[in-house]
Amino acid sequence: MTSLVNILLVEDDEVDIMNVQRAFRKNNINNPLFITRNGIEALDALQGKNPSMIIPSPRVILLDINMPKMGGIEFLRELRKISELRSVSVFVMTTSNEESDKIAAYDLNVAGYILKPLSFEGFISAVSILNHYWHLCEMPQL
Repeated sequence: MTSLVNILLVEDDEVDIMNVQRAFRKNNINNPLFITRNGIEALDALQGKNPSMIIPSPRVILLDINMPKMGGIEFLRELRKISELRSVSVFVMTTSNEESDKIAAYDLNVAGYILKPLSFEGFISAVSILNHYWHLCEMPQL
């Protein structure tokens, strides 16, 4: 039986945060979901630089691209420099359809680049697919 892995959502938009939480509930996803609102907060939480350190470290990160303070691409660059976090699966979930963002994200080894659906039903479907992915993947013990 697979244990539930921690998931980190890095998102600054409150509506999108609520949509992810609702989509988790609709899909009966019981994985612990941690939320940070920009790349700096996320890196601090992952490295224990603030009281909200995530233990055990998330195995999956859902990442927005356009955020204040530190955006998604900059966060990915920093994340991939940290040896103990290099293997975390990162899925970009963004409204950015810019080819340059897609190229930059895949160059930084993301597991997938998903355009945020406009409808909530589309959001539920996208989260369901992600849930199947991280339950099917065998991940090494950290």
